[in-house]
Amino acid sequence: MTGTCIYDGDCGFCTRSAQWLQRHGDCAIVPWQALDLDALGLTEEQVSTAVQWQDPTGAVTASGADAIAQALLTCGRPWRWMGRVLTWPVVRPFAAIGYRLVARYRYKLPGSTDACRI
Repeated sequence: MTGTCIYDGDCGFCTRSAQWLQRHGDCAIVPWQALDLDALGLTEEQVSTAVQWQDPTGAVTASGADAIAQALLTCGRPWRWMGRVLTWPVVRPFAAIGYRLVARYRYKLPGSTDACRI
């Protein structure tokens, strides 16, 4: 495995996205509810508002759109290419804005549940 994607397992949209990543990527995918957040140096607010990326050494190295980029880099084409594009300095600010919009309105997206509203 190349790393771990830590997501909100209470959110239906997030869970569906994690299932997609499981089919297409080569990384571990774990809901934050199954982890010892203190051991990772994460807070519940951090993990409930943005996906996190843990590298193979165990360090949490990315959050939000940057974490999505790292996860996509573990996928095959064309998703790996998209992950690379998301890391480009000119694209990163726009990816971050897009991520925040999706995170804010995730309860209105397909696959969402009432838990996403919390």
